[in-house]
Amino acid sequence: MYHIQFPDLGIDLAVNPVAFQIGDFNVYWYGMIIGAGFLLALAFALKVIRRFGIASDAFIDCVIAGFICGIVGARLYYVLFKWDYYSQHLNELFAIHNGGLAIYGGVIGGLLGGCIVAKIKKVPIPAILDVAVMGFLIGQGIGRWGNFVNQEAFGTETSLPWRMVSENTNGVGVHPCFLYESIWCLLGFVLLYLFSRKLRQYDGQIFLLYLVWYGFERMFVEGLRTDSLYTPIFNLRVSQILAGLTMAAGIVLLIVFRKNTAKAIHQTTTTETGENNGTERSDNENA
Repeated sequence: MYHIQFPDLGIDLAVNPVAFQIGDFNVYWYGMIIGAGFLLALAFALKVIRRFGIASDAFIDCVIAGFICGIVGARLYYVLFKWDYYSQHLNELFAIHNGGLAIYGGVIGGLLGGCIVAKIKKVPIPAILDVAVMGFLIGQGIGRWGNFVNQEAFGTETSLPWRMVSENTNGVGVHPCFLYESIWCLLGFVLLYLFSRKLRQYDGQIFLLYLVWYGFERMFVEGLRTDSLYTPIFNLRVSQILAGLTMAAGIVLLIVFRKNTAKAIHQTTTTETGENNGTERSDNENA
């Protein structure tokens, strides 16, 4: 049980990580929240996939593979960077109900698993990536509240009005990083969904925008985290480096594809204009 406060907001909560028990078996809020995020993301995706030219049965196969590989990837990523601890506590390798799922590992694993099945099923991978990342934003926005229940993934000390205090923060007011990311992801979902309906020009464009949107946020929020995975390169965190690289890659590819798309549109317009002019000349000659 955690006693959680947001002092300046007048919020005082008692939160139990265990949702309920079945005999001696505990069902944790962490898993239930992640499951809820996954189901909502799946429901959204099934509603929009036809607009992206994807068959529902093939998409579900990709989702199942992506979900399994995502969980494995998230845990593997976390354990590898915490191997000094887990090498001495092998019995905790699969204790994911206590947290310890790295979001980047989950995204990488989920994308790899889903794309492999998409390739086998002959589903257009760029289109399925567009749908998948919008689902990711739903799942990430909701799933971060699992971190709140477990009182993890919070930031450094702060005196801001929305600071959070609990036993896990040692009674010190800290940045509620879970909240920052939840808001950012849900806002990103709304914006990318609207973009997909009105402005999307080619398959894969939403995916690239996701890389930029999410990478930008992670570069800043990871700098606030106290439990992130470090790397000796420039004393930066692993997730900050990955975020910067993915954001840069997204920006470069958006520019490249924008130029290619504009060129293709120009060529199509020129061709159609030439054909129309030829038809008009032929009509004039016949007259």
